[in-house]
Amino acid sequence: MVDVQKSGGLSVEANGINVITDAERKGRPAQLFWPWFGANVSVFGLTYAAFALQFGISFVQALIAGLVGIVFSFLLCGYIALAGKRGSAPTMVLSRAAFGVNGNKLPTAISWLLTVGWETALTILAVLATSTVFTQLGLGGGTEVKLVALLVVAGLTVGAGVLGFDVIMRLQTIITVITGVLTVVYFVLIGPTIDVSAVMALPSGSFEAAIGAFVFLLTGFGLGWVNAAADYSRYLPRSASSRGVVGWTTFGSSVAPVVLLLLGLLLAGSSPDLLSKVGADPVGSLAALLPTWFLVPFALVAVLGLVGGAVLDIYSSGLALLTLGLRTPRWTAALIDGVLLVIGTVAVVFFAGDFIGPFQGFLYTLGVPVAAWAGIMLADIALRSRDYAEPELFDAGGRYGSVQWTAVGLLVVGTVLGWGLVTNTTTAILTWQGYLLDPFGLGGREGAWAFANLGVLVALVVGFVGTLLLSRARVRAQEAR
Repeated sequence: MVDVQKSGGLSVEANGINVITDAERKGRPAQLFWPWFGANVSVFGLTYAAFALQFGISFVQALIAGLVGIVFSFLLCGYIALAGKRGSAPTMVLSRAAFGVNGNKLPTAISWLLTVGWETALTILAVLATSTVFTQLGLGGGTEVKLVALLVVAGLTVGAGVLGFDVIMRLQTIITVITGVLTVVYFVLIGPTIDVSAVMALPSGSFEAAIGAFVFLLTGFGLGWVNAAADYSRYLPRSASSRGVVGWTTFGSSVAPVVLLLLGLLLAGSSPDLLSKVGADPVGSLAALLPTWFLVPFALVAVLGLVGGAVLDIYSSGLALLTLGLRTPRWTAALIDGVLLVIGTVAVVFFAGDFIGPFQGFLYTLGVPVAAWAGIMLADIALRSRDYAEPELFDAGGRYGSVQWTAVGLLVVGTVLGWGLVTNTTTAILTWQGYLLDPFGLGGREGAWAFANLGVLVALVVGFVGTLLLSRARVRAQEAR
């Protein structure tokens, strides 16, 4: 696709997975703040606090687990974003340097599933939240409201994904401003409901439970974005500050979730009722704390915040489809993912009775191979001292080869070990996981370590350390050419 198409006075991005030319590179690292903040300012961040407390830990334990999990996971995004500046291509195209042009199809397929899953999950939350708000307003939140909400949310998400980079950057700036202001108002209104003494009286949980909360937050925040981290930095000039790329990506991504987590812990710790309802409708349950006059602004801030995340996901999922070999314009790939988004949302909103069970199963099942991929990618970036040979990222006969079996093997080993050390009892089709908990002396699926979900961390370490030890010579040979 070489021509820019016009739609309603807005240009459709012409670039797909091709290398961004120097003439098209623009901006400063500080501009990365807007898309990443807009994607993570959603009030869904408040409900992560309730999920963390459901591990049976104290306020202090949950706060430490959240701070470390959020900042560390988004720091991983910051370092992977460096590859975008150095290689001018989407994240999963740059991954070909580590896996080979054809070997990279395996992690790219996983990445596509993850981004499609996330954009669907965020759309589900937006629809459920809108239904709850309309119910509380006495206007009914039944099938008709849910259908209209789905059409609006899907329209915004898919429309921005089709139009592409420039529109997304502008939209995320608008979302950041609107949701930022309304979120502050939300904080002020719900402040009186906080019972600090009740929060501080929450009993401490075990070390294993605290690790479980940490892994959940690590997986739910930054590890959900690592496979898209370079998709926006690829437009920056080659001269852009590397520290700035890492710093602004990390700061823009983590600042809102950290604040939301703190407030969410105070809210959930003050209200056992909120803790009990958050699984069925995570965002909508927060509306019960508000005066009627603010319900409509709350719906706006909830929906826009969730759309901000879904927009980045559908953009990256479309790029992943193209990287897999789909021969179609980028905007068509975004439309295909939009259809899948609608189907998935309808299935959960109208036919499933619970959200948190399928959501946790999705997070851990795909979180394990994505963690292994992230470890491999981070180590591969660290081993490289030069920019990528960009044309050869598209040539299986070039220096990056067709299949790099070391990287593929590490991904498989990390995933097999990881799945053996996580549990998903809330989703029937995933109860086979955790098969290594007993052989490794961790108490089996009912033991103290059962819900620590160490498999995510193990996969990350296997990928990173394995690549550092086994791929140094390969990277040096590639760069010597």
